Amino acid sequence: MTESRTGGWYFGWNIVAAATLLTLLTVGMRLGTGPFFLPMTQDLGFSRSLLSSIVAIGMLCYGLAMPLAGVLVARWGTRFVLLLGAAVVAASVVWAINARDAFGFFLSFGVLLSVGLAFTSPVALTPVISRWFTRQRGMALFFLSTGSMAGIAIMTPVLTYAIAAVGWQTTLLGFAAVFVVFTVPVALFVIREQAPPNTDLLPEQIDVSPGAAAASRTERLSFGQSVRTAPFWQVTLGLFACGFSMNLLGTHGIPMLMDHGFDATTSSLGIGLIGLVAIFGTLALGRISDALPRRKILAAIYLIRGIGFFALLLVGTHGQLYLAAAVGGLVWAGSIALSSAILADIYGVRLVGVLYGLAYVGHQIGAMISSWLGGWGFETFGTHWIAFGSAGVLLALAAWIALRLPP
Repeated sequence: MTESRTGGWYFGWNIVAAATLLTLLTVGMRLGTGPFFLPMTQDLGFSRSLLSSIVAIGMLCYGLAMPLAGVLVARWGTRFVLLLGAAVVAASVVWAINARDAFGFFLSFGVLLSVGLAFTSPVALTPVISRWFTRQRGMALFFLSTGSMAGIAIMTPVLTYAIAAVGWQTTLLGFAAVFVVFTVPVALFVIREQAPPNTDLLPEQIDVSPGAAAASRTERLSFGQSVRTAPFWQVTLGLFACGFSMNLLGTHGIPMLMDHGFDATTSSLGIGLIGLVAIFGTLALGRISDALPRRKILAAIYLIRGIGFFALLLVGTHGQLYLAAAVGGLVWAGSIALSSAILADIYGVRLVGVLYGLAYVGHQIGAMISSWLGGWGFETFGTHWIAFGSAGVLLALAAWIALRLPP
């Protein structure tokens, strides 16, 4: 095995780089179904409602498969789960491009592809990164959030261009080929389950790292004992608010702004600015998260994001919209990375994959509820304050809960 440090370079950063690029592909594909939507409905003869239902159930399957991914990582290791995920993605895509009936397409594109992508998602990568990093764990995990934001920003236009050029079937098959060609070498040659004994700690930090005693105590907790403790549910409730707010903005943000008088281009630029700023915001937050108490940073993220939702409801000019979007983008992607880091801090790295995967189900449940509430609230009451105001309140509560996490 190559030494963990070569010429001063820590090998753990190779794992982080590969995991970030893999997250770009995984999240970019799972959240980048928009370009496929109309071409699929036209070619397959599906109604928009039918395809929307398939995609929605796929998102739920993506969330539900994450605890399974965490269990498999704990039992068989990251390498096995990544290879299994790549095989499932390849098989599901081949099935999807040949499926002509709704049920076959539902099983292949909706269920199986979601499971394969969940097996190669940040849930599968968080344990190995947490194992390799102690001093810079926050920064390392924040790179996965950067990969997620970059995936949304990069994959959507790339997929749109490819579909226009060669069609959705060839584009989906091309994605699967690139995904497998990248994932298999990463799993075989980059991922290493065993980190060096002192990870990335500096010599003077060994044996005196903050929280070492607490981590050793919680490492002895079983899975059943861990999920019965308050911090796990505090993190889960925070992720519920995170999923509720993120999916609400992604699904109903542009319609809300257009209903408030902005044109389609301005509304798209405003929402897009959030994702663009988030790429750089995650890098700054990653550094801060290793220097300041993570629970306080998480609370600040939730609170600022909650204020941002009220701001988006109240903005009346282009300048106000772009300012609100830029400020919101600074904290848009930080909660997921911090939540996984906090789980690793509190419970140790042995169960972090399983616990993070289970907590992430709360994120997806929040996403499903907000998708429904955004449409129902406006149709019933003629206002977006029901859904977007709920997001602001939930995020404020999540900030309060985060402050009650153990130091």
